[in-house]
Amino acid sequence: MLLFGLLALVWGSSFAAIEIGLTTLPPILFAALRFDLAALLFVGVVLALGLPWRPRSHVDWLAIAVGGGILIGAHFALLFLGQSYVSSGVAAIVLSLTPIVTPPLALAVLPRERLRAPAVVGLALGLAGVVVIATAGGSLSGQGIGVALLFGSAVTFAIGSVLTERLTGNLPMLSVQAWAMGVGALLLHALSAMHPAERLTATTVTPEAVAALAYLGVVATGGGFFIYFVLLERIGATELSLVNYAVPIVAALVGWAALGERLTVGTAGGFGLILCGFALCKIGALWRTAAPVVGYGPTRPAHHHPGSVVVRGNVYLPASQVPGPESRREPIGGGPVGESRTIESSHVGGAD
Repeated sequence: MLLFGLLALVWGSSFAAIEIGLTTLPPILFAALRFDLAALLFVGVVLALGLPWRPRSHVDWLAIAVGGGILIGAHFALLFLGQSYVSSGVAAIVLSLTPIVTPPLALAVLPRERLRAPAVVGLALGLAGVVVIATAGGSLSGQGIGVALLFGSAVTFAIGSVLTERLTGNLPMLSVQAWAMGVGALLLHALSAMHPAERLTATTVTPEAVAALAYLGVVATGGGFFIYFVLLERIGATELSLVNYAVPIVAALVGWAALGERLTVGTAGGFGLILCGFALCKIGALWRTAAPVVGYGPTRPAHHHPGSVVVRGNVYLPASQVPGPESRREPIGGGPVGESRTIESSHVGGAD
């Protein structure tokens, strides 16, 4: 829980850091500089740990291309451009749409994926939430443009995530991330050079912008990704996806406290629709996670086996009570009285 809260704090406050840097730095160049710093950090970690770093298969190169070109290059170009039109809180809220738009995109790429009725309703609610946020300012100019760019950023990240799920190469995840950040930084620099509004001669570097850049590169990217992967291993993707809805709350609070930003009623209502949409898209996984906490699901009381211990619903017997490899006969539940079956058992317990 501490790591989860820390991740939400780090990623939520990163939107305020972006807002500070955008006051003087061009958006795409700012994103490129962020990943220059992050790539150097990740390369240093890979070398310090002695991890393999050379791509050895076409799958490794594809993973790097998708990570650098889509997850970092396209996603963060749209993110930084979009946030130049809206507040940090609005940006974080629109990006929380990512887990909702991922399932329908997965249908086209992952053949085993299925889109159920609650997910369809959830997608509709999420899209409605984005429309409400886009029109919260009273017009489709300004904030509407920013929301559209941020929506594109969320969709781009979802596409990259779905494609990455199909790519299982030989490189460690840290090495892939280091390569992807380097490739993404180069792509962002190229996009910045081609953008007519981004000129280095018109750029003013302030101490606040440097501090924001350092925070984004080292803390939000380096530290945030480290915490993310630790949590991914410990609690799984479903529970970790809830951080997408803690981040906007943190972003709104930090934006209010540090930058004096305000969220409109329309923006809050749009976030509520997106949150409901996420719950419907993940209703099965969320129920499987929450049911044991609230006491639902199959249970086997310990008094059925004297001396046994119950851990998370699993019954463990002392070694002296474990039957040997010989067969034993038990009644079949629900069958005729006296009917029995033979169970070959060399151990008992440990199964749900």
